[in-house]
Amino acid sequence: MGIIDDNISAVLRRGKLSSLLGRLKEHPLARVGPGLITGVADDDPSGIATYSQAGAQFGLNMLWTMPLCFPLMAAVQSMCGRIGRVTGKGLAANIKAFFPPFVLKFVVVLLLVANTLNIAADIAAMGEVAELVTGMNRHLATLFFTFGTLVLQVLVPYHRYVNFLKWLTLSLLAYAAVLFTVHVPWSEVALRTVWPRLSMNAETATVAVAIFGTTISPYLFFWQASEEVEEMKGDPPLIEDAARSETELRRLRWDTWSGMLYSDATSYFIILATAVTLNIAGITNIETAAQAASALQPLAGDFAFALFAAGILGVGLIGVPVLAGSAAYALAEAMGWQEGLELKASDARGFYGVIAVSILAALAIQYLPISPMKALFWSAVINGVVAVPLMVVVILLASSRSVMGPFTSGWPIVILGWVATALMAGASIMMLLPG
Repeated sequence: MGIIDDNISAVLRRGKLSSLLGRLKEHPLARVGPGLITGVADDDPSGIATYSQAGAQFGLNMLWTMPLCFPLMAAVQSMCGRIGRVTGKGLAANIKAFFPPFVLKFVVVLLLVANTLNIAADIAAMGEVAELVTGMNRHLATLFFTFGTLVLQVLVPYHRYVNFLKWLTLSLLAYAAVLFTVHVPWSEVALRTVWPRLSMNAETATVAVAIFGTTISPYLFFWQASEEVEEMKGDPPLIEDAARSETELRRLRWDTWSGMLYSDATSYFIILATAVTLNIAGITNIETAAQAASALQPLAGDFAFALFAAGILGVGLIGVPVLAGSAAYALAEAMGWQEGLELKASDARGFYGVIAVSILAALAIQYLPISPMKALFWSAVINGVVAVPLMVVVILLASSRSVMGPFTSGWPIVILGWVATALMAGASIMMLLPG
């Protein structure tokens, strides 16, 4: 009887385990994709430089920006993803269908310019970090990263390439790990997160504007909407087949909000890591992500430096394809070209041509008398100009029954979207004011 009882117990345990695994496979987090990758791409090397400057210059007193940004960025991105999944078309295709032509032309042209300048700053940072870590010439490293990302995007189908991007998202954990190598006054951190000590002057406003502009970026809107279309894999859009709407929209919510939380928490950790190291040591001016990593080495040790540098390279390998891909989706949809990373290059020449031109143009900027940081500045200015009208367009599309049918975004998301738009409008105005 004892042997029979043991066998029965073993069968029951296996049954419970199989049931648990089955439930886990059905959970929306088991199918994360566009939201997670979009979130990580938001923390590209240019973003790391911005967050590092915030921590170095203001210490713990800029931590408050990240809890504020989280619900706003998640709301905007969830609307973008919802537009893609419900309509089966990317953001540019929906703008083309429901708005005057000048709106689309204005947005796409500025997006192409801003993304190219942003890619230039990112690959420059990656080359600089590679030189710091390996001793390899930065220009050779930049060439390697440029052609590596280009070849992967052009030759590897989306369903395989996306798995590579998902693994790269783990690189953000490096910034949480850095905190285990330094002393962190957690009680002070908690206090300053909700009650910062700030002087409301031009310097404070500039850094706050930079953080909001980095966190809520137009290229992420186009990327997530188009990746939701890629993830459909030939399935009809929800507006034509509502049977799967509950499952798909639940998956989209989990994916987007968890991806934005991951991104936002990492940005918080970057500000915190530089605050408790660089700021305390009196280093208050950081221009590039590589400079932040280099300055961290003598203060926090080789391991912290290696983690910070590895994070820059990992997110750069995500950020560059997302920047180039979002521009390609936008222009291809605007022109009515075949588009999609699942297609072969021979079947979507215009789409892949945009990816190639934007990446190679960014590479060319490295050899021109143009500072990558100047390129990043002008990218931020252009993004600030295009972000506000584009966010208005996204909200109008996501809340329109003629576009979304019965699957319009709920009023809490729409309200958060309008709050984010007002915040970005104020930030853009402050950024463009002289002085």
